[in-house]
Amino acid sequence: MQKNTQKGYIALLGWSLNAIEAAAHFDRRYIVVAPDWAEDYCDQHDIPYVSWNFERLNDRSLEIATTLKDKGVDVAVPLFEETVEWAGAINSVLLDNPRLYGQSLLLRDKALMKRRAQLGGIRVGIFEEAHDKDDVVRFLKRVNQTLLKLDGDPNDPIHLKAFDKAGCLGHRVIRTPDEVDTIPDEEFPVLMESHLDGWEFAVEAWIHNGKIAFLNISEYVTLGYSVFVPASPELEKYRAQITAQIEKLIKTFDISFGLIHPEYFVTSDGEMYFGEVAYRPPGFKVFELLERVYGFNAYQATMLVFDPHTTPDEVAAFFPREVVDADGFAGCFGVYPRRRVVSRLALPEEVEDHPYFESHELTSPMEETVTKRTAFGTHWGLVYFKGDDAHTLRDLLKHQETLDFYV
Repeated sequence: MQKNTQKGYIALLGWSLNAIEAAAHFDRRYIVVAPDWAEDYCDQHDIPYVSWNFERLNDRSLEIATTLKDKGVDVAVPLFEETVEWAGAINSVLLDNPRLYGQSLLLRDKALMKRRAQLGGIRVGIFEEAHDKDDVVRFLKRVNQTLLKLDGDPNDPIHLKAFDKAGCLGHRVIRTPDEVDTIPDEEFPVLMESHLDGWEFAVEAWIHNGKIAFLNISEYVTLGYSVFVPASPELEKYRAQITAQIEKLIKTFDISFGLIHPEYFVTSDGEMYFGEVAYRPPGFKVFELLERVYGFNAYQATMLVFDPHTTPDEVAAFFPREVVDADGFAGCFGVYPRRRVVSRLALPEEVEDHPYFESHELTSPMEETVTKRTAFGTHWGLVYFKGDDAHTLRDLLKHQETLDFYV
């Protein structure tokens, strides 16, 4: 596509073919910053590319910012959790705003993030850092003591999360001191959180000039398994409250541009609790689901709001109206084998025959023995659905948990 030299020159941090394809068909110039294993592919497909291995930030970190600045790049867009900190460091140089690096640390370190949210008057659960197993046992006991649990009462669970990993990676639910022994020492330090009873959901909000340009509510059916967009009418009725929470988040974290992906809980009495916020695209192919129902490319939307040369009129023209412009509901289910030993992929007939079924990206098993799922684990691939009714789709996604996709 013809590139507009009056608009921003964008660096994509991380390797995503969907993001690269979106950039290739967008009017902004772009360059991909990825590890050296991507070089051959980029050469073969004429993809503008610069090599960089995203290890921990160190004394050499300024090199990539200088390289991009010399090329005339205006802004760096993080595509994965691991590149958020890099984007902050690079953009602090490209945009001559040192605060952006400090902001990226808040959006990366879950403990710092929770503290900043608290300072901004945002509701969060009880949380602490754990450096070893004894810290976890103490926290579990203290939380349940606070909840006035008596001897013999079942414990309220606590949640353990890695400080700087994406979403469900490293997420464990602990109910008893015995379960603490199953945590490998190398997972420490971790963030510990009290359990929040409520309806968990996620938001994707594109921000331009400090204001929300488009806000999607993603409804989880089962966390770590399934999600659909837009949300059901029952969750969408909270849109005004959710919007107010996002505006508070933008102010608290001093966000003026970009895409944020926060998670919240709404309790039975309608209170909103903040879970966490990411400054990068969501998992579970939510961008692809949004394109399926709204028609806009969410990667291009992200480049648009990151670009310092984008005008408010461009933003207004790009985004559809939330909910009312959606063509139905789109969701996906993450498949994880239910058997310990599998030999082949066997898509259930009832899935293929369902009118809402669209496609899948499952592959034949590489090994016959299925490794035990630790924490939330990693799914083996996604199955996609789309239809006109939110409740039918929600029930369908829930039903997938009872089916065998690998036998």
